Amino acid sequence: MLTVKLADLPIRIDNLYPYTEQLCRDYRTDEEPVITVAVTPEEIAAEDDGRGFSAGYLESVAVYRKICAAVLPYNAFLLHAAVIAVDGEAYAFSADSGIGKTTHLKLWRRKFGDRCQVLNGDKPLLRIVDGNVYAYGTPWSGKEGWHTNAKAPLKALCFLERSEKNHIARISDGDTLPLLFSQLMMPTAEEELRLWLDSLDRLIRIVPCYRLGCNMDLEAADVAYNGMK
Repeated sequence: MLTVKLADLPIRIDNLYPYTEQLCRDYRTDEEPVITVAVTPEEIAAEDDGRGFSAGYLESVAVYRKICAAVLPYNAFLLHAAVIAVDGEAYAFSADSGIGKTTHLKLWRRKFGDRCQVLNGDKPLLRIVDGNVYAYGTPWSGKEGWHTNAKAPLKALCFLERSEKNHIARISDGDTLPLLFSQLMMPTAEEELRLWLDSLDRLIRIVPCYRLGCNMDLEAADVAYNGMK
């Protein structure tokens, strides 16, 4: 058993295996939990896709799935994206696997150096607080393991596409929704779905969204930053 703080919410995890404790070591807190999650052996087994992952790893996946459902009443939700903060403002980059989110973050790290901080490389939490959207680091962060126990206001959300020439343009709410839906974990319970849809509606009303066509040149970071800044 351990208590972690994610999206400013103390969460108790009743884990069966030590893997989750090790994974979440940088997020532990002594605060009284407002959420408690636990998963059953059956739920752990349901995460097994035959690739030979340990039971501890599979439990951590199932735990995060439960956490992402449990934080919905607090206006928080998971976005499949890589999030980097520059000068205290966060930029989220979302794309299908293999498009180049990690590569694009590397360009930003080269470009901005100590001015930037990777909050999460794959599965951050977003939370709406007092009319603002914040991006939070979590230990569930993809194979690179890039994450920081920190938060920053979300300045923009950008959908990446491959292109020979770097270009960026703001997109409408109508164009944003289908791109956004493909990068989210949709709840199945009716009340959770209602909360989730409400948060998405608020997200796209608050945060400007962009489509970025980019190559792997350092110029891509300049085009993206200047276009969203």
